[in-house]
Amino acid sequence: MKLKNFLLVVLGIAGSYTSVAQSNLLNAKTPAEIGKKTAAQLESDNDKPLPYGYVHDRDVLMGKTTWEMIDLDERINFPMYYPVDTANIGKERRSLFQVLLNGIKSGKITEVYGDDYFNSKKSLKDMENTFKFRDTTQPGIDEFNTDIEGYKSGKKVLDKQYITETELDAADVSGYKIKGFWYFDKRQSELKYRLLAICPMATEARDKAKGNTDAIELFWVYFPSIRDILHDAKAFNDKNSAMPITFDQLLNSRRFNGVIYKEENVYGDRTIQDYMKDNAQMQLLESERVKEKIRNFEQDMWNY
Repeated sequence: MKLKNFLLVVLGIAGSYTSVAQSNLLNAKTPAEIGKKTAAQLESDNDKPLPYGYVHDRDVLMGKTTWEMIDLDERINFPMYYPVDTANIGKERRSLFQVLLNGIKSGKITEVYGDDYFNSKKSLKDMENTFKFRDTTQPGIDEFNTDIEGYKSGKKVLDKQYITETELDAADVSGYKIKGFWYFDKRQSELKYRLLAICPMATEARDKAKGNTDAIELFWVYFPSIRDILHDAKAFNDKNSAMPITFDQLLNSRRFNGVIYKEENVYGDRTIQDYMKDNAQMQLLESERVKEKIRNFEQDMWNY
């Protein structure tokens, strides 16, 4: 009897999560009603990201800042990359880059920087050419030269057919760089990780228009400031579409594969590539050595 009651409780909890994940999907009478929560759901909805606990500086016995590269060509990282084409998919599914881009354009994401040390802040105006680039074709330049004074004075306007627009989209993102802090909490005797910043790697719209495909750091976002936005955005769960995972959960639980390319060091935080030149295998082995060095600290704490 007790087992039966326990199973009923488990099924009830699972059903409540499912109803939240598929808001009004089974009860909608029209497609417009799909995704809209009922009044009862809105009243009981306290769905927020799990807050970080307060950590006193005295409780941090060991700490190490690391930088990692997340390659979107790896299958485990696909939930961050797809969907790249949003024309034939629901509004609730967007790629991680599209979520960040929409947040920046709407003004919800403001902690955007040009470097991973948060020294230079970036505004939307500073990144105009990063997201969209407008250029004049050669026939348009020839047309402009026929009456330079007329175009400069504003009496004549260049036709739109001579203007090309190149926009940056999710398909152009090749990976993400992340900055995080590994620390040993002596109060809880546990090695923990705190994500500090994230940076999409892609070709700027201006370079994309010129045929350049080299990926660069577009911008760095201070991660704790965007947790609410990432919590509202859902990543695809290929094992159970009724229970999608949020991007906040995906990143905080480290459900991705990343390779350490830099750790803080006395040499001005030089990258592994700076001292392991022209040898990709040795760079990967050095990355694993840095990872094991952090892990071994926790293991050594339990030696008697």
